[in-house]
Amino acid sequence: MYRSGLVWFISMESAIVQPAKNTIDAVHLAPGDFPGKERRRVAGEQRAMRSTERDELLAVLKARFVRNTHRHEGIAWGDVEARVVDNIDALDALRAMEASGGEPDVIGRDEKTGQVVFCDCSTQSPAGRRSICYDREALESRKENKPKDSAVDMASAMGIDLLTEAEYRELQQLGEFDTKTSSWVKTPADVRSLGGALFCDRRYGKVFVYHNGAESYYAARGFRGVLRA
Repeated sequence: MYRSGLVWFISMESAIVQPAKNTIDAVHLAPGDFPGKERRRVAGEQRAMRSTERDELLAVLKARFVRNTHRHEGIAWGDVEARVVDNIDALDALRAMEASGGEPDVIGRDEKTGQVVFCDCSTQSPAGRRSICYDREALESRKENKPKDSAVDMASAMGIDLLTEAEYRELQQLGEFDTKTSSWVKTPADVRSLGGALFCDRRYGKVFVYHNGAESYYAARGFRGVLRA
């Protein structure tokens, strides 16, 4: 996995970057228009990040990083910036995370690859990613009242991965997350094959994992993602 030594970020700096919608919404891509990376590529071509946008985004990330040095011991901002400043895919993913309310933070370093690890560290599940079912199969299975998207599709389009249950529990060691909301987590194939999906939250000072029909969706449930750069 990766070492702890994360940064607990605050949300006030997010006001620096205020896209009206997230990257996918901004170019009006419907869930079924493009799969995965192709969907991201089209979004990127239609709305390339300007240098001013990049600088503003990096300023948001740096402000969180500097304000919360106790959460990323042994990681220098210069190393983080060097890994993302010219990395178009990483910048686009971070912008989408930020725009949808995720407040992406550096949460450590991958011990195998040396990559820095970003994660959605908003106190509650990202507000721009709620009311969604688990994946495309679940979305298409609904005959009516379909949600706007699915967690797996959104994560793929943004260029990030859903947290696993283990990663979610590790994140919860760094603070108190999802005390009023819940977040879908990556579901094992054997559970998903039976129609279920997993989600987690924090209540009563403890982290809980639950199951639900993958086609279900709720106003208080979103998902958290992880990005390695």
